[in-house]
Amino acid sequence: MSRSYVIGLDYGSESARGVILDAVTGEQIDSHVHAYRHGILTGALPGGVVLPRGWALQNAADYVEAAEEILGRLGRNRRVLSIGIGFTASSPMPATGEGAALSDIHPNDPHAYVKLWKHGAAQPYADAINRKGGDFLDNFGGKLSGEWLLPKAAQIAQEAPHIWEAAARFMEGGDWLVWQLCGTEARSLGLAAYKAQYSRVSGYPKGIVPGLEGKLSQPLPVGSAAGSLLPAWHARTGIEGPTTIAVAVIDSHVVLPAIGAVSSGCFVGALGTSAAYLYLGADYRPLPAGIEGVAIDGAVRDLWCYEAGQASFGDMLAWFVKAFPRGGSMEESFALYNAAASRLPAGSNHLIALDWWNGNRVPLADSMLSGLLLGLTVHSTADGIYRALLEALCFGARTVLDLYRAAEFTVDRVLMTSGLARKNPLLVQIMADVMECAIEVPQIANATAVGAAIHGAVAAGLVGTYRDGAARFGAREFQTYRPRPDTAEPYRALYAQYRTLCANASLRRVMRDLGEVAAAPGEVSLPPQPRDGGSVA
Repeated sequence: MSRSYVIGLDYGSESARGVILDAVTGEQIDSHVHAYRHGILTGALPGGVVLPRGWALQNAADYVEAAEEILGRLGRNRRVLSIGIGFTASSPMPATGEGAALSDIHPNDPHAYVKLWKHGAAQPYADAINRKGGDFLDNFGGKLSGEWLLPKAAQIAQEAPHIWEAAARFMEGGDWLVWQLCGTEARSLGLAAYKAQYSRVSGYPKGIVPGLEGKLSQPLPVGSAAGSLLPAWHARTGIEGPTTIAVAVIDSHVVLPAIGAVSSGCFVGALGTSAAYLYLGADYRPLPAGIEGVAIDGAVRDLWCYEAGQASFGDMLAWFVKAFPRGGSMEESFALYNAAASRLPAGSNHLIALDWWNGNRVPLADSMLSGLLLGLTVHSTADGIYRALLEALCFGARTVLDLYRAAEFTVDRVLMTSGLARKNPLLVQIMADVMECAIEVPQIANATAVGAAIHGAVAAGLVGTYRDGAARFGAREFQTYRPRPDTAEPYRALYAQYRTLCANASLRRVMRDLGEVAAAPGEVSLPPQPRDGGSVA
C-alpha cells in the first residue's frame, strides 16, 4: 500500500504555513511558508483607497492563493487523507450566499474586506455593546473587545449599510476558507463560541446588530469533518484523495494536541504576533474576573478551555527592532539585542513598560489603549529599553496566570509554544523568573501546523482521540526553564509597579484621548463613532 499523509495549515497574520506528516508514523515530511500577497492592509486598499487610522484588513483572495501554493507544494502526487486548518481570529468577513468574498465584488470598499483581529476601529462599537449589556457577556468577563466579530459586524452595519445588506453571510476567514476547499459552509464551534459569543444553550446573541442572526449558521465542534476536498482542488493541487477537510480552529487553540496539552490543569501560552493563554479544565467553573471566555469542545473535545491573551506580543518586539535596527537584518538585530539584554541584571535598567502596543485584551478588553515606557533618563540605553519590553510582555503573561491563581484553579503544567517560545530563550527565561514557576517548551517544529494536522486526523477518524493524535504526531521532548532565585525580589517589585500602572484609570483615559485626536492634515479621519449604542439594536 502506498504511503498516506495528513496536512496541517496554519494561517497567521502575515503568512500561512503548511506541514505534511506521515499518517502512520507521524513523521514530519516537509513544510512550506507562503507570505500573503497583500499582507496586512493598514494604509490603503490594493486599488489605492486610503484607510483611516486604526484599520487592519486582509484580502480573502490571499488565503486561497496561499492554500493553492502550499497544498500543491506539499501534497502533489501524494495520497492525503485529511487537511486541518488553524486560523488567526477574530478575522471576520462578509460573503455572498454562494461563498464569494464581497471584496471581490466591491474592491474599493474597505468594509468588504476581512477585518483582521488587530483591526482597532471597531472598539467604539464594542463599548456600545458593553454599555447595553446582556446575559451573553457572562462567559466573557462582562465585556467584549473590539477585536471580536460582533463589534466588527456593528461597524459595517452602521458605516456601510450597502455592504451589510449585500452580505448574506458574515463569517470568520477560517470558516470561509473551509467553504472554499470543500464547497460546504461549516462553521467552527471554537470560532463561534470565543469570537461571536455563541452558546450551545441560547445560540448566538440576539438583537445586537440588525440582521446579524440571519448571516450566521450553526457551528460544529472541533474535530468534525466539514466535507471532502473538492475535485477542482484535487486538480489544482495534484493531491490524491479522498481528503477530509476538518472545521477550522483558532490558531492559538489548534496547537494544543501538538504539544501534549490535552488534559485538565494545563496552562498554555501561544507566543506569536499576539499571545493567547489557554487553561484546560475537565469541569466548568465560573469565569475568573478578567478572563476573556470559556467554552467546551471549542479547542479540544470534552474539555473546557478558558481563553485570555495579549493583543501585542511578538509584533511589539518586531516594531522596536524595525524602528531601531542594530544589525543588517531583523534576525541579526534580534540576536544582538537579546545578547545585550541578557547581560543586564533584573531591574538594572530602571525602566518599566506597558505592553499595550495593540491595546489590551486582559483584563481590560480595550483596543484603544496604547503602550507606555516609563523611567527614561539621559542614561537610558536601547538595550535597556529592549529589556523593559521583554519584561513587560512577561508581566502581562503573569497577570493572566495570576487571575487563575486568585480563582484557585489548579495549574499542573505551564507550557509556552509557537515561534517566540523556541526562537527567544531569553524571553522564556524571564517569563519563568517573573511567573516564579517552571515553564516547559515543546521541542517540535511547526507546532501550530502540526496541531491543525491532528485536528484533521481526528475529523477523518485516523486517530480516535486528541490524546491518540498527540501521541502519534505531537512533541516528544520538552525543554524546561526554571526561575532563577536572584531575580525574584526585583521582579516582584517591578510587577507590582506594572500592576499599579495597569489600574490607573486616568492614564487609560489619556491613552484613549490620544487615539481620538483629529487626524493630521492630509490624513483620513475616523468615521463617526457610536456614543449611545450606534448601530447596536
